[in-house]
Amino acid sequence: MTRIPEGDRDIMEQAMYLPMVLIILNRDLNVVEKSPFKLKQPYLDLIEETMKEIQRELADVKQYMKKNNLQVVETKRDDAFTMYRFIYKGYEENHNYFNPRIRNKVQELMEAYLLKKHLSR
Repeated sequence: MTRIPEGDRDIMEQAMYLPMVLIILNRDLNVVEKSPFKLKQPYLDLIEETMKEIQRELADVKQYMKKNNLQVVETKRDDAFTMYRFIYKGYEENHNYFNPRIRNKVQELMEAYLLKKHLSR
């Protein structure tokens, strides 16, 4: 059983997932830049604006974590699982995440951010 309240755990998971989303979007940005698209600027703008929004949210997450003495550290990774140590106000907990679950969550976040950008226009 975890001692970490759900809201704080969600913030800590954001600290795990958002950097992964940024890495993927950065790779995609490079692919689009080198692609033979006839009009690539709209794609580049969409990806760049999405990355800026995620970076702002990640900065807020990091600020909240620092203020509330929270940390997330990746401790071990293999083909199936990634283990993180959550440090919550002096308490340490190890959380094991199934790698396909991480991938699905990152994909879900990417879709939400990109669709939010698309639908807000």
